[in-house]
Amino acid sequence: MKRSLVSIFAFSLVEVTLALGIAAFCLIAVFGLMPVGVQTNRNATSQTAGANIIAAVVSDLRATPKTSATSSQFAITFGTAKTLYFDNAGQFTTSLGTNSRYQLNITWNSSAPTGSRYADLKITWPAAATSANASGSVETFAAFDRN
Repeated sequence: MKRSLVSIFAFSLVEVTLALGIAAFCLIAVFGLMPVGVQTNRNATSQTAGANIIAAVVSDLRATPKTSATSSQFAITFGTAKTLYFDNAGQFTTSLGTNSRYQLNITWNSSAPTGSRYADLKITWPAAATSANASGSVETFAAFDRN
């Protein structure tokens, strides 16, 4: 007895079920990794934004003329600790608001040599959290020549 060509090249029900089971297992594994990927992306985005904010503040401080004690863009006075709050768009305020996403704390080292200023800049998020409870942070140390 001859078999038809259709039955020779067809998949059996067992093969189809096995292929669907393997595909389902792989999809479940991929979907299980999605929350980890989303969280990693969110952390990377926040760290990049924090580093960009710190770079903008340091640039503003370095661009401040030596004859002026206060920076022009962020109104930071050399030698005086200050806290600034930033939203997702990079706009800053001096008080915590509903749109505040990042908190930047600037502290100055008082034991710097004459003419030099050292600042510790630390940005944390979310803005309302304390440094100990923050979900992330970026910190840098900057030196400014004021001679």
